[in-house]
Amino acid sequence: MKLKHIFLAPVLALALTSPAMAEKLSLAALSQYLNAMKTAQGTFTQINEDGTIATGTIYIKRPGKIRFEYNPPEETLVLASANTVAIFDPKTNQGPESYPLGKTPLSIILARNVDLARANMIVGHSYDGTATTITAQDPAHPEYGNIQLKFTGDPVELRQWVINDQGGSSTTVSLGALTKGGSLPNRLFDIALNTKERGR
Repeated sequence: MKLKHIFLAPVLALALTSPAMAEKLSLAALSQYLNAMKTAQGTFTQINEDGTIATGTIYIKRPGKIRFEYNPPEETLVLASANTVAIFDPKTNQGPESYPLGKTPLSIILARNVDLARANMIVGHSYDGTATTITAQDPAHPEYGNIQLKFTGDPVELRQWVINDQGGSSTTVSLGALTKGGSLPNRLFDIALNTKERGR
């Protein structure tokens, strides 16, 4: 399973369980929701490009930090911290594979100040009667790919994102109910510490 695609070439799928919204959510409302999310954790289901499925727990600490902790039998760990994405794959028997966070579409929602109304950031904004879906890209670097985010309303909740890279690959992650607020220790996201703990 090519877990690097979580950031570089993914589509993430997610079940929508909230009541139907009354109308399309505005970019301002969605930006406000993301900026208010300082910490969050919950379960996720990942559907990969090749159709394989993995589950686990996601931890978010904005700005700039995220952790994908996979359930057995998968042993991979994906961290974002200090402007770097690190993918720990025990099958490689070596240190984590690293990428600049800024070159991945997920950096858009991990930014210190999310402004979805920024010029040329949103290339899609639709409503299907149940959920609002936006497609966002880095206006300065559209070649890095895009992230498609799906939200339900009343209250606003992030339900799904789909990351597409310039190569046309995608990966789907479905989010369970996110528990927001509270304290998440920085060690969860510390790449050097997790490298040491995993003996790499």
